[in-house]
Amino acid sequence: MAMTQLSSGVLRSFHHFALNVADLQTSRQFYGGLLGLQELRGAAVPPTLTALVEAGRVTSFRLPDGAVLDLFHEPELAPPAANPRQQFTRASHLAFDIAPEQFDPAVAVLQANGVEIDHGPVRRPTGRGIYFYDPDGFLLEIRCDPQPEDQPEDQPEDQL
Repeated sequence: MAMTQLSSGVLRSFHHFALNVADLQTSRQFYGGLLGLQELRGAAVPPTLTALVEAGRVTSFRLPDGAVLDLFHEPELAPPAANPRQQFTRASHLAFDIAPEQFDPAVAVLQANGVEIDHGPVRRPTGRGIYFYDPDGFLLEIRCDPQPEDQPEDQPEDQL
């Protein structure tokens, strides 16, 4: 049976990467101070993250290529696994941006290929998204910008 696939170029760009961190202030200093990434503040913070940023639970940085690094405060975060082959002990998910008109066809491709869906598709003020696993169990997202017909739904704070 032939595998259906997304055409080359349908995924437009890397959108954001979300990391869980045990100490938000230390991580803020590392990424903003040491690495010199631009921390999003004030109006630059996405409206969906404003309350979490104000509560000290999230901070975001703009990378030089325009992508975003979100740091989610997880004070009970377990230390990295002793086994170095266990790679994803700190990462939350990797998100890819897609044109809104390509979102539903992309979901259909995932479903046609039996890809394990974690949750979604979901609609929220930041657009639509679907969360799914790669072959190694790492969480990925395909997301698109909001359209006028998109109505927000309640979403878990860690899935923004």
